[in-house]
Amino acid sequence: MFCNNCGHRNPVGANFCSSCGAPLTGAMESTTVTFLPLEGSAEAGEEEVSVTVPELPFGIGVLLVRRGPDAGVRYPLESDVTRAGRHPESDIFLDDITVSRRHAEFLRTAEGYTVRDVGSLNGTYLNRERIEEAKLAPGDEVQIGKFKLLFVVGSSEG
Repeated sequence: MFCNNCGHRNPVGANFCSSCGAPLTGAMESTTVTFLPLEGSAEAGEEEVSVTVPELPFGIGVLLVRRGPDAGVRYPLESDVTRAGRHPESDIFLDDITVSRRHAEFLRTAEGYTVRDVGSLNGTYLNRERIEEAKLAPGDEVQIGKFKLLFVVGSSEG
């Protein structure tokens, strides 16, 4: 009997894999199979969430949740420091176990916007690369836990 978890061959009648400890299913037991969407197919759905840049105030950065429980929500970055995390008092409250209580900060300066990881467990990603601190450009994707946020900047004077 082979383990469905690690592929190790186990003696017939064993209840648990001797290699990884996973429970072994008998020949007569039914097995439940779960199919999850592929990463590529999920990304195709992300394009449905959109924002028109002229709607935004001039020079103000906005994070748009493209993927995650709050898809479509906008977070304007109007303060000099905007904190994101799972802590209820965060400026950007991302309620998911994959997000640290104090996860990242978005800094606004005269030169533009910067994202900084503040010691999170799962890291902060900019365009799929883990970062400690990086400058943001319009169209960048910031990932915090399972939340994918699109960064845009308003270009309309009102």
